[in-house]
Amino acid sequence: MIHSIRFFSLAACVLLAACSPDPDATPPEPAEQTISLEQAKPVTDTDRMMSEITELSSDEYGGREPMSEGEDLTLEFIETRLRDLGLEPLFGDSYRQPVDLVSIEADPATARMTFHLQGRDRLVTHEREMVVGTMRTVPESRVENSEVVFVGYGIVAPEYNWNDYADIDVRGKTVLILINDPGFATQDPDLFRGNAMTYYGRWTYKFEEAARQGAAAAVIIHDTAPAAYGWEVVRNSWTGPQFHMHRDNDNMDRVPIESWVQHEVAEEIVDAAGLELADLEQRALSPEFRAVPLGSTVDASVQNRIITRQSYNIGALLPGSERPEEAFLYTAHWDHIGTDPNAAEGEDAIYNGAVDNASGIAALLELARSFANLPRAPERSVAFLAVTAEESGLLGSAWYADNPPIPMHRTVAGVNMDSMHVYGPTHDVIVVGYGSSELEDILVEQAARQNRIVKPEEHPERGSYYRSDHFNFARKGVPMLYAESGSEHTELGPEYIQAKSSDYLKNRYHTPLDEVGDDWDLRGLAQDIELYFGIGLQVADGDAWPNWYEGNEFRAIRDHSLSAATAR
Repeated sequence: MIHSIRFFSLAACVLLAACSPDPDATPPEPAEQTISLEQAKPVTDTDRMMSEITELSSDEYGGREPMSEGEDLTLEFIETRLRDLGLEPLFGDSYRQPVDLVSIEADPATARMTFHLQGRDRLVTHEREMVVGTMRTVPESRVENSEVVFVGYGIVAPEYNWNDYADIDVRGKTVLILINDPGFATQDPDLFRGNAMTYYGRWTYKFEEAARQGAAAAVIIHDTAPAAYGWEVVRNSWTGPQFHMHRDNDNMDRVPIESWVQHEVAEEIVDAAGLELADLEQRALSPEFRAVPLGSTVDASVQNRIITRQSYNIGALLPGSERPEEAFLYTAHWDHIGTDPNAAEGEDAIYNGAVDNASGIAALLELARSFANLPRAPERSVAFLAVTAEESGLLGSAWYADNPPIPMHRTVAGVNMDSMHVYGPTHDVIVVGYGSSELEDILVEQAARQNRIVKPEEHPERGSYYRSDHFNFARKGVPMLYAESGSEHTELGPEYIQAKSSDYLKNRYHTPLDEVGDDWDLRGLAQDIELYFGIGLQVADGDAWPNWYEGNEFRAIRDHSLSAATAR
């Protein structure tokens, strides 16, 4: 346990002893000196961080795949450093939290979907025209003769006065859903968040809401622009083993069939009802829209191969000096993709994941060192969490959020670190999900101390805020910041950063080439650690509760959790 450290004046003690009339008398207790944290600086050592990233991304770790020897090495690496800092285990008497995972692999030969249209049947081809699966941990899942209903964007958002399921009961029915949200389609900044995708636009939300409504199947209509990726991404992502959290209810609260179809297939289904999809898409842009039955039914089924496995989150805690039950949270995922068993002989088969996300773990450890070396503990606790299975669908963070050692309503706020900046210092800071929470106000204040400015992400329509681990805490109401180093190198200009970022995304991201490079410059990483340290320290050593901005989709969740906690 890290205790508040008391500092005493040695010179004063010596003087008191020398002046004492009785050398055998016990000298008075020296006065405690109060230590201000306002001027505290983080511990940042770029050589140490480079060494840690190099080891975590070495071939020995095999790409840090969950449930592999690489996981064992990674967990030991992280735990040793957290323990050596004197930080407490985050999970009772353990630094590790078991995470139960299940792999569900749909048999493509059994994946079937047939729409019964007026006067004819339309068999939809698996992978080419549709993908189908289920989160239910069952050998087979199916729906038969289920009525098809177009539900627009499939959104229920009271804060936007929006309910696409109003005045219709879809229990046992199949809902046909548009991707993204009305703000993107209209580019109206006053409708949802305009061009910036909200969580209501994410496919994950649409399947979740369909389940809450009792639908038998949920079918999302793919469209490249609003989805921000082509059909090949959907096809590749939804084929092969799919990892999910293993729950006692076998995920039976999920929709039996979850699917995507090509836009052209949806047009056929709507045309058969004597309607036009373009017209329905236009009608769906109004809060007055009501769901439209399409006069057709669908049969769909899939058979699964199921394997249950266990991985681990790992974390440590610096207990607060005044309110240890409240905590600020730092997160980063430790896992990567592993090793390709089908690589040709002599081919590099190890997905080392140096940027993604050995860099984030190095930053997490540097922040843990910084807080452990403070002259006293902040008033609130500070937690440092490395999660598993981010690459498999944010599963480790989802497990933690459902099974938190510190309740979500006591988790004040947090910062997530995923794929850190390794190309030098910048004049600016980019916020993913810009305009979300009051943590951005603190970020602006901390960035100003570095003479840096805060900017929004370039492509908010892609919904990147919902694609890393912070999202699982946000959906529980916890304000989480996801920021990145900026686009303007302090010495080499914006063109340099643009070239490096483009090369990484095109040639290295999720490939065996994500390795430590000779061109790396961790001064930018040190800059960002200083920012994140300042934010965490300001929140942890204060009594404010940063919230989501008014109108944000997570604001109501946070307000409810805080009011419920107060009422207990």
